[in-house]
Amino acid sequence: MDISRRYENTLVAILFFSWGTVFLDRTSQHYLAPYFAPEFHLSHQQIGMLGSVVAVTWALSTLFFGALSDRVGRKLILVPVVFIFSTLSWISGIVHSFHQLLLVRALLGIAEGPAWSIMTAMIEESSHPTRRGRNIGIVVSAAALVGLAVAPVLTTQVAARAGWRWAFFVSGVPGFLLGLLIWKFVREPERGNASGSPGQPVKIRDFLSLLRYRNMWLCCAGAAGFLSWLFLHNIFAPLYITEVAHQAPTTAGFLMGASGLGSFFFALFFPRLSDRIGRKPVLLVMAAMSTMVPLALLIAPLYAHPWVLAAIVCLTNAGQGIGALILVLVPTESVPPQFAATAIGLATLAAEIIGATLAPILAGTVAQSYGLAAAMWMSAGGALLVFVVALCLKETHLARAARPVLQPAAAD
Repeated sequence: MDISRRYENTLVAILFFSWGTVFLDRTSQHYLAPYFAPEFHLSHQQIGMLGSVVAVTWALSTLFFGALSDRVGRKLILVPVVFIFSTLSWISGIVHSFHQLLLVRALLGIAEGPAWSIMTAMIEESSHPTRRGRNIGIVVSAAALVGLAVAPVLTTQVAARAGWRWAFFVSGVPGFLLGLLIWKFVREPERGNASGSPGQPVKIRDFLSLLRYRNMWLCCAGAAGFLSWLFLHNIFAPLYITEVAHQAPTTAGFLMGASGLGSFFFALFFPRLSDRIGRKPVLLVMAAMSTMVPLALLIAPLYAHPWVLAAIVCLTNAGQGIGALILVLVPTESVPPQFAATAIGLATLAAEIIGATLAPILAGTVAQSYGLAAAMWMSAGGALLVFVVALCLKETHLARAARPVLQPAAAD
């Protein structure tokens, strides 16, 4: 194995665990809500607000710092934010009111936002074109394995035995180690490496040129649908399972973990498949599958057989594969390579503001009036929106193979 391939694999491994840690810290509050909500006397709307405030600050910081990293470099920003969000996860465990928790989670969103756009841009820039989808899929899959499979089981088990505050403390530990590994072993990528062309100076006014690409608008809409599906499911499904289906919080953790485990394996498979057959057909299949995840939880008889329900949500959750394509691969393949992190940040901005901010607030309000089942239907609607967007996308992988950089006219 040559040195570049060996480093590529090392980078994928480090960023895999780093991204998993990001998602562990971000999603822990969803799984711990059944524990701290009674203590703070929170309504469904307030629980939705906790998810939304992270989304707002995440959205703004991922675009700002992603664009900044296009100018000053990736590692200079990534290393400090990993230590900062890990510290904030610890601080989440010592709050004593809803407003204190809201503030801490808002700050956590600011710290975690840059990690998304910078990590994925580094992978995209450091990967051989034939392994771009595979590597992005591996890194993004960590969100499913750690944040959606391990986190719900880990946090609920720790909370059941030692209290929810200790669950936040445990969630913050891995980030300190990963920050050291990034500082020691990760190199600053050569700009333009992903396309094989030399990097070019990026001017602030040039960022607006991304809006000339039709695929960027579609990615923003699809990303909003994806995060609506993801966060409505992860915020309200544990509450639906415990309050409507009358199951124990540990059962909710088990079902959410099974769903996340399926998402992990599909995130390894589908982005790699898209390297062979293209992004669009794979995205269509994943969106259709993921629509079934929240709907399965509405089928009451399945709760008599939790292993059957766990198998269903495991075998239909392709969400993290959707994220790899709609938030990273298609945006970066639709614009010039020097705007990679900015393109990811722009799609993420729309996704976080609409899908992870407005959607949870709206769903919380609707759930307050019509029940938590309405939030599950809204989650399914988000995946359906991704399917519709995928129908309209221009294929980028095959075009990128023929021509490294798509021009605006061709992108339209």
